[in-house]
Amino acid sequence: MYYGALEAGGTKMVCAIGDENKNIIDRISIPTDTPDQSVPVMIDYFKKHNISALGIGTFGPANVNQNSPSYGTILKSPKKAWEGFNFYKTFSEALKCLVVVDTDVNAAAWGEFLFGALKGLRSGMYLTIGTGIGGGVIADGHLIHGMMHPETGHILIPRRDGDGTPCSCRFHQNCAEGLAAGPMLERRTGMKGKDIPADSPVWDLEAYYIAEALVNYTMCYSVERIVLGGGVMSNEFLFPMIRKYYTELLSGYIDMPQVKNPDTYIVPAKLEGNQGIIGAMNLF
Repeated sequence: MYYGALEAGGTKMVCAIGDENKNIIDRISIPTDTPDQSVPVMIDYFKKHNISALGIGTFGPANVNQNSPSYGTILKSPKKAWEGFNFYKTFSEALKCLVVVDTDVNAAAWGEFLFGALKGLRSGMYLTIGTGIGGGVIADGHLIHGMMHPETGHILIPRRDGDGTPCSCRFHQNCAEGLAAGPMLERRTGMKGKDIPADSPVWDLEAYYIAEALVNYTMCYSVERIVLGGGVMSNEFLFPMIRKYYTELLSGYIDMPQVKNPDTYIVPAKLEGNQGIIGAMNLF
């Protein structure tokens, strides 16, 4: 018996096959083009392995309410070609198997909860900071859903005095994604994040905005740990900067041992970039 997993990201689609114990034994990666280009390749891959179930973690916004008639549909998205595409209907009809759809960041949070930095806890959050910002939240051992899913990248945060660079989000002027994701780093410096020197002053501003967002997540979700991943967070020097600003901004309001030790409260992901595909494999 084989199982399938799909991590549908903004730049690439990762497809994987798991054995009867859901250990990944094969995978492919293809570019995220249009549905007409990408989907037939993925369906052929899963058909070849005759899978019994498929877990999909997709970029959002997406309808992940299993009781909705449009379950599995991509909603208003920066990826215009994918707006209205229904992952659930397309893959369940093509593969004739169980299909479960959630967001890519929820899948990643689930992977970290089962096998990574959130293992052994009852609550936690995974936040990816890269081309965009998104997060999955776990409470009492379950992923949080609502009318759709948390849009953690689009919480509104105060701008630091003196920061007048136009926000990179086309919907908001001061959301976390628009102020701290990769495109804003490039807008501020003219360089890709990976090329910005570690001593650039832009990193201090980046750490400040991330810390602002994390304080809000602590207040709203009361999680036991926050895990940070994504391309921006491959710059490990950001962690102590974020923790410093987090502690300052929290101002001692939360009197709990977890937040009093930010080194163990705000931590890097453990699954080496595989948390999304591992989580998707375990959504069903």
